[in-house]
Amino acid sequence: MPNSKPTTPRDTLNLRIKPDDRELIDRAAKLTGKTKTEFVLEAARRAAEDALLDRTLFFVGSEAFDAFRARLDEPPHPNNKLRRALQAAAPWE
Repeated sequence: MPNSKPTTPRDTLNLRIKPDDRELIDRAAKLTGKTKTEFVLEAARRAAEDALLDRTLFFVGSEAFDAFRARLDEPPHPNNKLRRALQAAAPWE
Protein backbone atom coordinates (compact mmCIF):
# COMPACT_ATOMS: atom_id res chain seq x y z
CA MET A 1 0.00 0.00 0.00
CA PRO A 2 1.40 3.42 -0.88
CA ASN A 3 1.91 5.87 1.98
CA SER A 4 0.96 3.30 4.60
CA LYS A 5 2.83 3.82 7.84
CA PRO A 6 2.76 1.53 10.83
CA THR A 7 0.53 3.12 13.43
CA THR A 8 1.15 3.25 17.12
CA PRO A 9 -1.80 2.14 19.23
CA ARG A 10 -3.57 5.12 20.77
CA ASP A 11 -6.05 5.58 23.56
CA THR A 12 -8.67 8.22 24.20
CA LEU A 13 -8.79 10.68 27.07
CA ASN A 14 -12.11 12.46 27.51
CA LEU A 15 -12.27 15.71 29.46
CA ARG A 16 -15.08 17.88 30.69
CA ILE A 17 -13.99 21.47 30.25
CA LYS A 18 -15.49 24.90 30.85
CA PRO A 19 -16.17 26.92 27.70
CA ASP A 20 -13.74 29.66 28.79
CA ASP A 21 -10.96 27.12 29.25
CA ARG A 22 -11.75 25.55 25.88
CA GLU A 23 -11.61 28.94 24.18
CA LEU A 24 -8.28 29.73 25.84
CA ILE A 25 -6.80 26.41 24.70
CA ASP A 26 -8.21 26.85 21.18
CA ARG A 27 -6.64 30.30 20.89
CA ALA A 28 -3.27 29.16 22.22
CA ALA A 29 -3.18 26.08 20.00
CA LYS A 30 -3.99 28.15 16.93
CA LEU A 31 -1.39 30.77 17.85
CA THR A 32 1.32 28.11 18.19
CA GLY A 33 0.30 26.33 14.98
CA LYS A 34 -0.70 23.14 16.76
CA THR A 35 -3.88 21.15 16.87
CA LYS A 36 -5.80 21.21 20.14
CA THR A 37 -4.75 17.61 20.72
CA GLU A 38 -1.07 18.38 20.13
CA PHE A 39 -1.22 21.45 22.34
CA VAL A 40 -3.02 19.79 25.26
CA LEU A 41 -0.99 16.58 25.05
CA GLU A 42 2.31 18.48 25.02
CA ALA A 43 1.27 20.60 28.02
CA ALA A 44 -0.04 17.59 29.94
CA ARG A 45 3.09 15.55 29.19
CA ARG A 46 5.33 18.40 30.35
CA ALA A 47 3.31 18.82 33.56
CA ALA A 48 3.39 15.07 34.22
CA GLU A 49 7.16 14.91 33.72
CA ASP A 50 7.66 17.91 36.02
CA ALA A 51 5.47 16.34 38.71
CA LEU A 52 7.39 13.07 38.54
CA LEU A 53 10.80 14.74 38.46
CA ASP A 54 9.90 16.88 41.47
CA ARG A 55 9.38 13.69 43.43
CA THR A 56 12.41 11.77 42.26
CA LEU A 57 14.74 10.68 45.00
CA PHE A 58 18.42 9.96 44.57
CA PHE A 59 20.11 7.72 47.07
CA VAL A 60 23.87 8.13 47.29
CA GLY A 61 26.51 7.35 49.84
CA SER A 62 27.70 9.97 52.29
CA GLU A 63 30.94 10.59 50.37
CA ALA A 64 29.11 11.27 47.10
CA PHE A 65 26.60 13.51 48.91
CA ASP A 66 29.37 15.48 50.61
CA ALA A 67 31.13 15.95 47.26
CA PHE A 68 27.85 17.10 45.70
CA ARG A 69 27.23 19.62 48.49
CA ALA A 70 30.79 20.91 48.22
CA ARG A 71 30.28 21.54 44.48
CA LEU A 72 27.04 23.41 45.19
CA ASP A 73 28.78 25.61 47.73
CA GLU A 74 31.60 26.57 45.35
CA PRO A 75 31.31 29.97 43.70
CA PRO A 76 30.83 29.83 39.95
CA HIS A 77 34.05 29.65 37.98
CA PRO A 78 34.30 32.72 35.72
CA ASN A 79 34.17 31.97 32.02
CA ASN A 80 33.41 33.93 28.85
CA LYS A 81 29.77 32.95 28.73
CA LEU A 82 29.20 34.05 32.35
CA ARG A 83 31.08 37.32 31.78
CA ARG A 84 28.95 38.13 28.70
CA ALA A 85 25.77 37.36 30.59
CA LEU A 86 26.74 39.64 33.47
CA GLN A 87 27.65 42.48 31.11
CA ALA A 88 24.55 42.25 28.90
CA ALA A 89 21.66 44.59 29.59
CA ALA A 90 18.58 42.88 30.96
CA PRO A 91 15.78 42.61 28.38
CA TRP A 92 13.42 44.62 30.58
CA GLU A 93 15.84 47.55 30.90
